[in-house]
Amino acid sequence: MTTPLRIGLAGLGNVGAGVVKVLDDNADLIARRAGRPITITAISARDRNRDRGIDLSRFEWVDDATELAGRDDVDVVVELIGGSDGPALTLARRTLAAGKALVTANKALLAHHGLALAEQAEFQQVALRYEAAVAGGIPVIKGISEGMAANRLSRVYGLLNGTCNYILSRMEAERLPFTQVLAEAQAAGYAEADPSFDIDGIDTAHKLAILAALAFGARIDFAAVATHGIRAVELADIDQAQALGFRIKLVGLAEEQDGALFQRVHPALVPLDHPLAAASGALNAVVAEGDFVGRLLFQGRGAGEGPTASAVVADIIDIARGTSGHPFGMPVAALAALPPADTAGRQSRYYLRLTVADRPGVLAELTAALRDHGVSIESLIQRGHAASGDAMLVMVTHMAQEAQVLASLAQMSLSASVTGAPVMMHILDF
Repeated sequence: MTTPLRIGLAGLGNVGAGVVKVLDDNADLIARRAGRPITITAISARDRNRDRGIDLSRFEWVDDATELAGRDDVDVVVELIGGSDGPALTLARRTLAAGKALVTANKALLAHHGLALAEQAEFQQVALRYEAAVAGGIPVIKGISEGMAANRLSRVYGLLNGTCNYILSRMEAERLPFTQVLAEAQAAGYAEADPSFDIDGIDTAHKLAILAALAFGARIDFAAVATHGIRAVELADIDQAQALGFRIKLVGLAEEQDGALFQRVHPALVPLDHPLAAASGALNAVVAEGDFVGRLLFQGRGAGEGPTASAVVADIIDIARGTSGHPFGMPVAALAALPPADTAGRQSRYYLRLTVADRPGVLAELTAALRDHGVSIESLIQRGHAASGDAMLVMVTHMAQEAQVLASLAQMSLSASVTGAPVMMHILDF
């Protein structure tokens, strides 16, 4: 009988428990596809006594997860601990140093330490796989690194955080304010008690930095990702966007521009006929554009026990087959150190929302600020609030340089007529 591939599993949350279930339920099929059986031999988690609904008594328990790297009965370590540093990083380093393959679903770990870990994996000639780190069960890592390997990519972008997509979808469908939907999402377990990583765009930024490295053959530069979350999105924005033929989504976008790398996470107005607009609820969706293959859309469940565990086990199967390859599609030495792109001259249309004093002359004053900086208006909506004496002013610009729009907003903010912080969102026009 072919020698089994032996797994050490660190982390037994929903995804870790899901990995055990996938390997149990589809054991025969997986063995045939992998060319050998895949078995878990040792496990580790913070709470040994927690009921996870699966039989763990057949596995060797290890209190210190980092010890999995040194065990003789472990060929591959699966890291599902989470966090960019601490035990997850120690385990990853020790696993690769021991000459063993590493599978991880940890996007923060890769965004911060991915290059160093990739160099270590290359030196040891072992696999580092991370399909589950970006978009859960959607095979976007393999799709870009393998399926699009012959293409020069011009752009990769998408919806990479299910929590934000869920919140924005519910706000639109049920006309509920952001704070109420967030609270209900937390109560239902869709959002963490501290939701900052999700709603402030950090989780999306981690994933985007990884995708950008793959798409453009670039060194990961998480610090250069301009990150804006959805806290400022109000129901009024949802309504106005819908009236204008758009849907608001938190979009992660990366492009290579004249030898520089543009990376941004931001709420954007997406046209209703765009593929991203159709991804509702907790779904993820990624668009990658190649010079020969054209536009490809990857869509599906981006999180959860089943989808993420599926991606983890797919990586394990590749290792069992002897399929490896470079973690970021090419040797680390070949990855380009692209500088951050200058966004000042970037052209786009913009959605602007201002809260202003409802009195004569205010509109002329604000439109003059746009005129002074060379920005023209495509459409304008003004709605008064009788109770407060303020008005909401919504404008959509024609194509304009980002620096011009920001300068216009800075000028408007100095006006005593502007009673709230201006909100600017980009319009997705591709």
